[in-house]
Amino acid sequence: MSVFERKGFDAFVKSLPGTSFVDQWGSHVAKVGGKVFTLLSGEGDEARIVAKCPEESFEILTALEGIDQASYFAKRKWVEIGSSSPLSDDELVHYLTQSYHLVAAGLTRKLRQELGIAPTS
Repeated sequence: MSVFERKGFDAFVKSLPGTSFVDQWGSHVAKVGGKVFTLLSGEGDEARIVAKCPEESFEILTALEGIDQASYFAKRKWVEIGSSSPLSDDELVHYLTQSYHLVAAGLTRKLRQELGIAPTS
């Protein structure tokens, strides 16, 4: 099951502590502690996922076919990954997990604890 399909996207996001969903901006948005960490829009060949990434990954990813700076998010190193990108599902899950951790790290320690997010070293 691909994370470019809503069922696969939801299953992956639900596996991460403290996550929730909301439909906004014409997309299915995943949040942690009320902050967006990824979203899914479109279906089939038009499916796109937006995620936050570190600067090094941003430079590498945006050099690949099917991956661009995310509109409205680009200033903070967000990428938009099309279903035609060369990333495997495992690689995509890696980047979505990375996005989750980057956003969760910005939450207060108290909120991370309330959401059951393990402390980072």
